[in-house]
Amino acid sequence: MTNDKIRVIIVDDHDMVRRGLASYLSTTDDIVMVGEAANGEEAITLCDRLKPDVVIMDIMMPKMDGIEATRNIRKRNPDTQVIALTSYQEKDLVHQVILEGAISYLLKNVTGEELITAIRKGMAGKPTMAPEITQALIRDQFPAPGDDLTSREREVLALLVEGLNNPEIAERLTISRSTARAHVSNILMKLGVSNRGEAITLALRNKLVR
Repeated sequence: MTNDKIRVIIVDDHDMVRRGLASYLSTTDDIVMVGEAANGEEAITLCDRLKPDVVIMDIMMPKMDGIEATRNIRKRNPDTQVIALTSYQEKDLVHQVILEGAISYLLKNVTGEELITAIRKGMAGKPTMAPEITQALIRDQFPAPGDDLTSREREVLALLVEGLNNPEIAERLTISRSTARAHVSNILMKLGVSNRGEAITLALRNKLVR
C-alpha cells in the first residue's frame, strides 16, 4: 500500500543519478518512487498521469529544462511540490525555478538523509534551500563592504593602505591628480566611511586588499 506514503517522481537526464536517488528513497518507510523521467516533457506527462506528491527536478536537461517543466507541472498539478536538484548555483536559475513554483533548491552534493528531509518538508509545504544558495542570496541582499569597488579602485585602496597620498597615488598609477582624488572619493563613498583612516581600517579588517 502506498496511500500513506509520499509519492515521488525523479526527473534527471542521467540514468545513474536517477538510480542513485531511487536507492536513497528505498531506505525510507514513508517515501516511495512511483516514476522517473529523463527530461521535462516526460516529467509533465508522468505528473498528469500519476499525480505525485513531490517531484525531484533536475534543471539542465534536453528537450525541456527543469524550469519550464516546473512551470507546467505546478500549473497543471498545483498539489504537486517540486524540489529542484541540480549542480548549478547560479542565482538566476534559483530565482527562475522558485518563481515558477519550486518549493526547494538543493545541490547534488546533498546527502541522502538531507534529500529525504527536504522531501518530507516539501510535502508539508516547507521550503529547503542548499546552504550555498542561502549564503549567495544573503550576500545579494546584504553585500559585503567593498563588493562594488572596481579593479582600479581596489588598486587605489591598496595604495591608501600603503600610506600614499593623492599625488603619490597619481604618480604610481600614471594618472592625473584629479583622477586619483576622484577614485579616493568614490572609495570613501562606496565603503560608507568619512576619511582615509576609516577606509584603511575597513580594508584591513575585511581583507579587501592583499
